[in-house]
Amino acid sequence: MKNVSILGCGWLGKELAINLIEKDYSVKGSTTSIKKLEDLKVVNITPYLVDISKKNIQQEFLEIGVLIIAITSKEVEGFKWLISEIEKSNIDKVIFISSTSVYPSLNNEMTEEDETIDSPLVEIENLFRNNNKFQTTILRFAGLFGGNRQPGKWFADRKIPYPKGSVNMIHREDCIAIIGQIIEQNVFGEVFNACSNHHPTREEFYINARKSIGKSIPEFDNSKPLVYKIINSKKLQKALSYQFKHNDLLSV
Repeated sequence: MKNVSILGCGWLGKELAINLIEKDYSVKGSTTSIKKLEDLKVVNITPYLVDISKKNIQQEFLEIGVLIIAITSKEVEGFKWLISEIEKSNIDKVIFISSTSVYPSLNNEMTEEDETIDSPLVEIENLFRNNNKFQTTILRFAGLFGGNRQPGKWFADRKIPYPKGSVNMIHREDCIAIIGQIIEQNVFGEVFNACSNHHPTREEFYINARKSIGKSIPEFDNSKPLVYKIINSKKLQKALSYQFKHNDLLSV
């Protein structure tokens, strides 16, 4: 299982590929941009041009053990087509990167057992979960940060809403480590939330984030009724015996 393909070598996928290559994996990676093919090749990713919205994929991209899907598309028809292509391949393990945005904000804690909202992303999740030709682990990541994604730069020109609401975030280094552990430990056929255990208020988090890059304290919008959710990741931590690398969101 040391050969993987990563559909979507962007902010997360490319760094994940580099990490896996350092662990002696053979990695095929995709982009929708011809210009970025060489960028992937330079870091020893075998590059492919893949665009599910155009139903364009080379079958050899799918000649691997594990497929990691890390694209932002919410195009249901595109994913139906992709699944039909996976079914033609020898792939039996898939990791689908989803989001905790599938949960409603009900001012309480949310686990994998809680109901999700009616959305294209949930529909796509279910396409994978209900397929019996291969096993899929769904990873619902919280808000992503790390690298050039610095929260202190967000909301630059506007007030930040819901300052008393809770923050749900996960660092890219944890995302990469978790995906690696799912592959190494062969944990498939699961749905996991992936979010730091630390949930400071949005006010605390963004004040700290601005200070950390030398910016002024942001303004907040208290005009709307408070809505929030707290993402629980205990299931993932227990299944993988995983400890977050970035578990204090006020120290990063």
